[in-house]
Parts: sequence; C-alpha cells; structure tokens
Amino acid sequence: MQRRRIALAALGVVAAVIVLAGIAWFTPVFSVHKVEIVGLGAVPETQVREVLDIPESTSMLRIDTDAVARRVAALPKVRSVRVQRVFPATVRVTVDERFPVVYYDDPRGSHLLDGDSVEFAVEPPPPGVPKLVTDHPGGSDPVTRAAVAVLTATPPALRAQVGEVVARSVSDIALNLTDGRVVVWGGAGDSQRKAAVVLPVLTRPGTVFDVSSPDLVTVK
Repeated sequence: MQRRRIALAALGVVAAVIVLAGIAWFTPVFSVHKVEIVGLGAVPETQVREVLDIPESTSMLRIDTDAVARRVAALPKVRSVRVQRVFPATVRVTVDERFPVVYYDDPRGSHLLDGDSVEFAVEPPPPGVPKLVTDHPGGSDPVTRAAVAVLTATPPALRAQVGEVVARSVSDIALNLTDGRVVVWGGAGDSQRKAAVVLPVLTRPGTVFDVSSPDLVTVK
C-alpha cells in the first residue's frame, strides 16, 4: 500500500511538471518582455535587433539561443555573441565586437582588420589605428597575418606610437613611429622577448632601433 501511494505521488509530480512545462511552452506565462543588448559600440543596436528576430510574445523556452547567436555573429563587426535566458521574461544578448588594429588602403577604400587578421569593414579607420604597408594585404595573406601578430605583441605604450606597419616579408616587419623613429622588429618569433627590451631601448638617442635579435639590440 505504501509503495502504491509513493508511486501515485510520483506520477502526480510528473503530471504537474508536464502541465507546467506545457503552460510555459504554449502560453504567455513566460513570454519575452525584454531583449537586453550589452557590449555594443560600433555596431548599431537597430541592426542587432533586426537579426535577433525575437517576437515579444514568444515563450522563453521556445527560443533557440544558439540560432539567435549565429544570426548576430554573422554581422561583420561582431566577433562573438552570447544569448541567455534571464527568467522570468528577459533575453540578454552580450556582444563582443571586432576592433581594428591595422588598416590598408586600396581603390575601394580603407580596409579594417582586427587582432585575428579578420577583414571586417571598408570605412575610414578610427584615429590612432596604424596603416599596414605590404605588397598583398588581406586577411588570408601570410605577411599580413605576421604583421598583425607583431603589432598585437607590442607593449601598449609602443603600439600607441605606431603610425605604419611596414611588412616586406613574414620575417621583415618594421614599425614606423609617428615621431619619425623606426623599430625593426623582424618576424613574429620571440615577440615576448622583443617586447621586454623595446621600451628601454627607445629611451636611447637614435632613429632606427633594431630588436629583431633581442639578445643583440642595435641603435642607429
């Protein structure tokens, strides 16, 4: 008899859960009342809301968060996105935008590349973004990728002074500073050691600072 009562109670709980799930799925009890978007800067909010396509009457449980995230991530200036249900009635969209680290010019305009060497926009670069000078610029070009890797490895205090990144090959990359000085970096290898010595070296008098061999730095 006791086992029967326990079984009936368990069935009652299961039935209640099914009923509640049905209510939440098919009725507006847990419908979306707010879509919160955070992390935007360069990407217009209206553009994100357009691709979200989440009607306010939709049940929170019926939202495919992965599909929503994929739609937002397809925007060129979006690096990644996270979509969360915040019960009882909010969908939170957290956007990680792409930011330019270099740009290059061609007849179509200025092409912006982020720290992953992804070319994501053709538009005027923000102030302070250095120009990339190389023969065949582009996100799939090995020399371009090496130049981006070099720039992102430099200390922020140096990066803020770079006006141009001149990349002749993957192992011949130089940073032209806005004050006319040149830092010869070489390739992306040993960048951590180069980053450690470059700022002290720049305190010396000179115009060309070669850190391509961090154990044998030269200044001219």
